[in-house]
Amino acid sequence: MIDKRLAPYACHPASSRGRRHAEPPAPTRDAFQRDRDRIVHSTAFRRLVYKTQVFLNHEGDLFRTRLTHSLEVAQLGRSLARSLRLDEDLVETIALAHDLGHTAFGHVGQDVLDDCMKPYGGFEHNLQSLRVVDELEQRYPAFNGLNLSFESREGILKHCSRRNAELIEAREPGGVASRFLQARQPSLEAQLCNLADEVAYNAHDVDDGVRSGLIDLEQLEAAVPLVRRFLRETLAEYPGLTGKRLLFETIRRMLSAQVYDIIEATGTALAEAAPQSVDEVRDSKPLVSFSPEMREASSKLKRFLFANLYRHPQVTATRVRAEEVLRDLFAHYLGDESALPPEFEANPDRPRAIADYIAGMTDRYALKEHQRLTGKRLF
Repeated sequence: MIDKRLAPYACHPASSRGRRHAEPPAPTRDAFQRDRDRIVHSTAFRRLVYKTQVFLNHEGDLFRTRLTHSLEVAQLGRSLARSLRLDEDLVETIALAHDLGHTAFGHVGQDVLDDCMKPYGGFEHNLQSLRVVDELEQRYPAFNGLNLSFESREGILKHCSRRNAELIEAREPGGVASRFLQARQPSLEAQLCNLADEVAYNAHDVDDGVRSGLIDLEQLEAAVPLVRRFLRETLAEYPGLTGKRLLFETIRRMLSAQVYDIIEATGTALAEAAPQSVDEVRDSKPLVSFSPEMREASSKLKRFLFANLYRHPQVTATRVRAEEVLRDLFAHYLGDESALPPEFEANPDRPRAIADYIAGMTDRYALKEHQRLTGKRLF
């Protein structure tokens, strides 16, 4: 039955393109609700709690991890989806699964693993997230992976190189990679998750960065108009407010303004394009967006965080040590044919099996394994 609460351009679970392996429907859940539940119960999802966002897991209990980031994206995504009459469960599924393929140690992990895998096809964390839900999870007797619906898998594959899209298309004609070859768009739910990811990322990195002491509100006020606006607005209403309350209220107002901006800008784009189906969405230009003004403001915040937080000497020092851990692990597994667990040894493509194994590691497991193999304690 079609859910009349959803707009005609939303993904309706009753009209899903289905799963790679046929399964009878669940009696109490639709296709996207079932997908979400499979993600939450997966091994890869649990591991996100010990995977770095910006700060290593052991550097503080209150800093974000991949898990808390994914939960924040899901919360923002559901709020946006509700206002735009999109499918909230599909948005939540994509949000919770979008980082399943991320390595330990944040973006340095992807960079190192991609470099190690250059002779063997490279490494993309978005492609790895799809690989996790399609192949690597081992929960069901009849198939590998989680057997998610097409719409969930499409949203998880946020980026994809042409080479990898062609490889996926050869295995799955007309499947989740075809849009990268045909210059089509994903569903609105997938587009929305992409932007919710950016909003969440910027906001919580301001929070973690200030509380870590690596950046401060004075720097942000001087250099970032988006923060300046809401910091001054907060102080105008609450003179003398300081510390965490000032930080949190500034971020809260900044988040709200971005959410309302997306709703307004996307609503305008939808009214102009007037799509009447998901297929018409796919043939349109991207429809979920900031206004031009908010896009510029968000970009300035991203540039500030890149220069002052992600490239801060303390974060860079951590990056250098993390890189050594992962390069040493890759070299060891490549040289020792008996070093991988049995489920990875079964893969005849050994470099890819090594990448799968390392990508699945949490920060603390990678450090523990590196110390066991090398005798070095880098952190």
